[in-house]
Amino acid sequence: MSAPREPRGGRAQPRRGRPAGRRTAGPPRGRQGPARPPEVDPARQAALELLTAVRERGAYANLALPAILRRYRLRDRDAALATELGYGTLRAQGLLDAVVEACTDRPMNRVEPALLDALRLGAYQLLRTRIPSHAAVATTVDLVRGEAGSRSAGFVNAILRRIGERDEAAWVAELAPPAEEDPVGHAAMAHAHPRWIAQAFADALGAASAAELDAALAADDARPAVHLLARPGEITAEELALATGGELAPYSPYGVHLEPGSGEIGELEAVSEGLAVVQDEGSQLVALALSRAELDGADTGRWLDLCAGPGGKAALLGGLVALDGGTLDAVEQAEHRAGLVRRAVDGLPVTVHTADGRDAPLPDAAFDRVLVDAPCTGLGALRRRPEARWRRRPEDVAGLAKLQRELLTAALRHVRPGGVVAYVTCSPHLSETRGVVTGVARRRDDVELVDARAALPDVPDLGDGPSVQLWPHRHGTDAMFLTLLRRTR
Repeated sequence: MSAPREPRGGRAQPRRGRPAGRRTAGPPRGRQGPARPPEVDPARQAALELLTAVRERGAYANLALPAILRRYRLRDRDAALATELGYGTLRAQGLLDAVVEACTDRPMNRVEPALLDALRLGAYQLLRTRIPSHAAVATTVDLVRGEAGSRSAGFVNAILRRIGERDEAAWVAELAPPAEEDPVGHAAMAHAHPRWIAQAFADALGAASAAELDAALAADDARPAVHLLARPGEITAEELALATGGELAPYSPYGVHLEPGSGEIGELEAVSEGLAVVQDEGSQLVALALSRAELDGADTGRWLDLCAGPGGKAALLGGLVALDGGTLDAVEQAEHRAGLVRRAVDGLPVTVHTADGRDAPLPDAAFDRVLVDAPCTGLGALRRRPEARWRRRPEDVAGLAKLQRELLTAALRHVRPGGVVAYVTCSPHLSETRGVVTGVARRRDDVELVDARAALPDVPDLGDGPSVQLWPHRHGTDAMFLTLLRRTR
């Protein structure tokens, strides 16, 4: 049997499996949650419960996991192991399913969903961690035996032993299309992405795609660092780095990076006190670019965030405009998300409106700077949302692109002549980025594109302009897209 493959760069390296019979944590007695046999490892049980929640309830992993960790009283290394196994399995699901299917005589639709979750969890440990093969198989079989009995445990044991006969590279070589015949399909399987998403990345990379697609998908498949925003006027990035043990972000003057697995971020004093928030450096950069863009005429200090929920960029823009005595209007359609915005901007000169950004009750031609952080497929943040790549479908794009065009049109109505609109998506898909901007701009004679690279002078590898596409493999950020448009009259 070949040795399990070491994790790729950026992945946490889970601790070795705990021998049967040692249990240092678990669900509190007398509280919600089924009783677990004492030999079951609670970290793996928590990871399996996360997979079940995502599959059965459509849960978002980042929202479901904290409650699961609390229920099992997992902290520190145990919590890190549960997180790595749960997130990693969700991230690699398509690749894992292909390997499981190759090792079973049953059609995949006849494998019980609960057993498939366990097989995915075991296969992830075998193929993408340094956990010894015997521990990966034995602990997974224990989970299944405790829930479904010995017969199901035997089935899982047999499949996992077949999987463990090869490492990840060998399985990819067997199951993926040949790279020389189908480079996109090969890269998609090798880096656990649906093919249509890999193709979207390749299209956005353009002429560079042949050389960069593997690097782009590999970076998107790695566990990312945690990025913090030091809120302007509250704390400096230097102070935040010192307080958290993080490192200064390379490009954002307000950013700090923490290593993956840095513990419960909400327990950091700077975060719990509202001095800092979690925000990807790419999100910081696109908001900063809007604040730096050259206007035609003076900046009167009246800014607008037209799609503000859940409030991260509104907090940054509100903090920046407050430094010069200005104000920000923030629009969010959903009431609960508008509430999140209000909490995020508490204490700042920000007025939150619960309204549809396409028809907000705000004056026309009144704002110096307008941000349209449009709802999108989120393909640029897949590394932070492990289940998202397998939920999105190609048909999602068309409806979102229509909404994006309507929101950009509304933003150009609200910006004053000489003012600037930043159109932003967390997606590199061309239909959501250049396609939207081109579709709106070509119908107007009062709009000009501004070279967004000039607003990000310290960021390298921004392409030919005038739009900017950030990338995980180039910049260490989410794949954020930015276009700046100036209204001329």
